[in-house]
Amino acid sequence: MSGLTHLDATGAANMVDVSEKDVTTRTAIAEGSVVMLPETVALIRQGDAKKGDVLGTARLAGIMASKRAHELIPLCHPLLISKVRVDCALDDSLPGVRVTAEVKVSGQTGVEMEALTAVSVACLTIYDMVKAADKDMRIANIHLRMKSGGRSGTYEAT
Repeated sequence: MSGLTHLDATGAANMVDVSEKDVTTRTAIAEGSVVMLPETVALIRQGDAKKGDVLGTARLAGIMASKRAHELIPLCHPLLISKVRVDCALDDSLPGVRVTAEVKVSGQTGVEMEALTAVSVACLTIYDMVKAADKDMRIANIHLRMKSGGRSGTYEAT
């Protein structure tokens, strides 16, 4: 009907059948940021946030979230993830925190949604942990930076 893989011939949503796909190593990298006041960046840098270790907590939240993407996104396959790396780095040029997630699997479907979920939840965790200090924060530019593996090959954002 539309060429979208999650729609059947009648236009109804369905989970894609990946049983005939080859098992390949698949990797996805996503990124996003939390833009905040310079004073909030300083608060995080100094370790003075009242809720504790902002970047460490966000990193763990992102890792945990990537493993549960299939519970949040209705047509997402549950995957046996091989690797998740989430980096949260202070960036004075934003100012704010830049979040990057890399997810890897040997499987029959990609891990883009897991990487994007990791970044989204890490950004939400940062927001939650310092929202009392900065009401003007905004989560920005969450996107897929790269994916590799599978039939469609490698994609890199421009």
